[in-house]
Amino acid sequence: MAGAWAMKPHEVLAYNQPVLTPQPGDRDYTRWALLSDTHVAADPENRYRGFYPYLNLREVAAQIADNLPDRIVITGDLARLRGETNAYENFKTLMAPVVRQRPIHLGLGNHDDREDFFRAFGSAADMAIENKHIIAAEAGPVRLIVLDTLLRVNVATGKLGESQRSWLETFLQACDDKPTILFLHHTLNSELLDTRPLLEIIQPVGKVKAVVYGHSHKYEFSQVAGIHLINLPATGFNLAGNQPVGWVEARLTPKGGDFTLHAIGGDRRADRQTQKLTWRA
Repeated sequence: MAGAWAMKPHEVLAYNQPVLTPQPGDRDYTRWALLSDTHVAADPENRYRGFYPYLNLREVAAQIADNLPDRIVITGDLARLRGETNAYENFKTLMAPVVRQRPIHLGLGNHDDREDFFRAFGSAADMAIENKHIIAAEAGPVRLIVLDTLLRVNVATGKLGESQRSWLETFLQACDDKPTILFLHHTLNSELLDTRPLLEIIQPVGKVKAVVYGHSHKYEFSQVAGIHLINLPATGFNLAGNQPVGWVEARLTPKGGDFTLHAIGGDRRADRQTQKLTWRA
């Protein structure tokens, strides 16, 4: 499916494409911007818990454009509640200054609508699983895989499903040992219904170094079997007063990553603080 936002001939970087362009120079690191839960509504004036998600994403997009990373990943819940084409059009307007210069990889959350999403952004270049949005891309010294946990629109729980898990297992067996980071929307707990089968796939695969997700509107780090679990803060609004609102800058190497919070609202006490992680052997 072609992208609904046609790029000019010289604009080779776009939404959702597995761009394989080399990093600038011969660097041994790559720098990404990580976002989740932008919750942009069809109405730019939409307000929730004292936050204006449209204005938040506008501010974050400006920060990213001011110091462009190598790529951007957003782990779902792009829209406020039920997807909607107008919400995605607002999202595209806000991110336009960035997408013209860097690839943006988008995940699907429980407040996204898959059909509206595909109409707005197009599907991945090669839809590995029918009606599932999956992206695998090389990014300097690491590999990213964006998975699709959308089960039902505006229902909290999510699921990868047997076919997507089977694809992931096969892909991980076939690819080389480059450090690999998985991105999905749902927190690895009871709200991702197949958390246990996912962990059974990735725990024995040493190249999988981290899983990044959103959904809970919390910013926290944990581990399971040496795999780093990184819960991104929401960009749109928090659900608890002690949580930041913003995005995370990640500097990734073959051996680990530095994750720096950029808080634009909520609890800003950890703003600009960096969490240093070492990948499992």
